[in-house]
Amino acid sequence: MRYWLFKSEPFKWSWEQQKAKGDAGEEWDGIRNYQARNFMRTMELGDRAFFYHSNEGLEIVGIAEVSALSAPDSTTDDERWDCVHIRAICDMPTPVTLKQVKATESLSDMSLVTSMRLSVQPVKEEEWMEVCRMGGLDGKTLKPL
Repeated sequence: MRYWLFKSEPFKWSWEQQKAKGDAGEEWDGIRNYQARNFMRTMELGDRAFFYHSNEGLEIVGIAEVSALSAPDSTTDDERWDCVHIRAICDMPTPVTLKQVKATESLSDMSLVTSMRLSVQPVKEEEWMEVCRMGGLDGKTLKPL
């Protein structure tokens, strides 16, 4: 299993909207960055992801998982763009803010800190475990600490 982070502006697509989609999940469409697209092309079913509210909140608010593999983005006829589907798994008991991530030495190399503009980014396993711990979750079981 690999770990990821998906950024969304809550006024466009919020964690609450993602949760409302239930097990069906939602297409993570509209990505027009080659690096982010390439990351999605490598994702596997069941890969886990942080759901991050950008612009408003600036915090990791939930955990999602990849529920459908990369396929053509339905929002464009341009065959260059693909996307995955993700579904909500659980809330982050205590949202983890960007400020907290930046203040944590072991997370200084996290893409959220070093690649601020990238909307889909990888997360290393040790980063996943630390952010989950900061948010009150066991990173392996996703059960509250």
